[in-house]
Amino acid sequence: MKKLTRDEMAKRVAADIPEGAYVNLGIGVPTLVANHLAADREIFLHSENGLLGMGPAPAKGEEDDELINAGKQHVTLLTGGAYFHHADSFAMMRGGHLDFCVLGAFQVSASGDLANWHTGAPDAIPAVGGAMDLAIGAKQVYVMMELLTKQGESKLVDVCTYPVTGVECVNRVYTDLAVFDVTPQGLVVREMVEGLTFEALQKLAKVPLQYAPLTEAA
Repeated sequence: MKKLTRDEMAKRVAADIPEGAYVNLGIGVPTLVANHLAADREIFLHSENGLLGMGPAPAKGEEDDELINAGKQHVTLLTGGAYFHHADSFAMMRGGHLDFCVLGAFQVSASGDLANWHTGAPDAIPAVGGAMDLAIGAKQVYVMMELLTKQGESKLVDVCTYPVTGVECVNRVYTDLAVFDVTPQGLVVREMVEGLTFEALQKLAKVPLQYAPLTEAA
């Protein structure tokens, strides 16, 4: 069994973003998705600090310090891209104008609750940013994360024990071991990495899972 790297996870997420979509990529690992979007698809990337029409990361030496995303990473701007006020950006997020957002997470519950801004630890620094606005404003919420913590605990849980960002907002979870859909019947496994069995995945995830591969799903 070989786990997916973060770049491989990003490539898998990018494959599910359709032509013409308006998409926000959350701070951290989700920003890697921009580097894997198909060149033959017109996809509009949004950043909450007031950008629409971002391209991939710039080549080394071509960074523009005045062109950054919400995570302060250097980005590029495609032809036709636009800058606008921070308030207008949040109005887009809250108004349901984004088709997808891709967020990282500390935990996702079996019912699709998202916890991604604070672990609750006394010394942790809360960092909600625009995650709450995206979680309730985007039409589809994708989560990209490793399945297990560094301590080996599942990030998929029955009930979130960390402060919740959004309730029943997650649609799909992409991990280094499998892809899961959040459905009214619970978490459904759609894909697994080669060499991993459903039984082994169930032991790692702890929460009840169902198995319906995309090739077999209705």
